[in-house]
Amino acid sequence: MSVMLNFAMFPTDKGDSVSEYVSKVIKHIDASGVEYKLNPMGTTIETTTMKEALAIVQQSYDILSEFSDRVYCAITIDARKGKDNRMNGKINSIETRIGEVKK
Repeated sequence: MSVMLNFAMFPTDKGDSVSEYVSKVIKHIDASGVEYKLNPMGTTIETTTMKEALAIVQQSYDILSEFSDRVYCAITIDARKGKDNRMNGKINSIETRIGEVKK
């Protein structure tokens, strides 16, 4: 099974720039060992179970809640049985049709 979860999470009470706080979440995701890609509007992770994907979200919230009284989060999920490595596979599928895309 492949669970791709894209989420944006950040404190809303820390001013215009929140990269200091988002960096703490990314560091945690990296240390967790799950496949992930940072993008300009969030982070996509790929896990083998929904429980594991949602645990990353919970842990990310726990990290930010130490520094903030208000945390924003938007999540999209695509869960598919019988597949894996979809994060790279989806991009490769497009690239076979139109050539290399910007990453």
